[in-house]
Amino acid sequence: MDYRQYWNQIFKQNDELNSLISSYWHDYSNLGTWQFWLVVSFMVFPLILLYFTVDRKRIFEIFFFGYTVHILWSYVDITMGRYGYLVHHYFLTPILPYAINVTASVFPVGFLLLYQYCTNRNKNFYWYVVLLSAVFAFGFATIGVYLGFIEMRKGLTQFHLFLLHIVIPYSAYWLTKLILKLRNTNDSRNREFNLNPFKEKAR
Repeated sequence: MDYRQYWNQIFKQNDELNSLISSYWHDYSNLGTWQFWLVVSFMVFPLILLYFTVDRKRIFEIFFFGYTVHILWSYVDITMGRYGYLVHHYFLTPILPYAINVTASVFPVGFLLLYQYCTNRNKNFYWYVVLLSAVFAFGFATIGVYLGFIEMRKGLTQFHLFLLHIVIPYSAYWLTKLILKLRNTNDSRNREFNLNPFKEKAR
């Protein structure tokens, strides 16, 4: 096939796949199923909890960390879903990413509040991440498999999810610390300039 034939075939297959997924959602994951409302609860309840517990004095820093966890988990989950490693059988809507209830709510809020707790109380963030990752991977995911909400294929196991649950918040933590360091450096330079108003003119 030439260039245009490839894309025409891709568009055709994509339309057929979208139609098939929409039909599946209307039959098995619609508003009349208990699975749909459980998915909704996992989307809404963590956000309600976050509203009442977030440290508003550090809200931008904490939300940056949580947003980074959300973005990284979304990319990872979409990639695993595309290649058939991790399948979500029930989801909010065929339009949005299928795991948005966990990648945009459960996981980010969980690790975000853990980050807030550890940094406010001088706890070992790395160790607490390992504990929460074990809960998510060996507890949450195992229950999800048992209830039929997710399916792990092609050799994917809870241990692989456990490692991902560690790597992603660690990465978000390091990136957040880097941004804070850059901000503090910039603040220091601004204070230095304010204390020496003629410094720039002298150059």
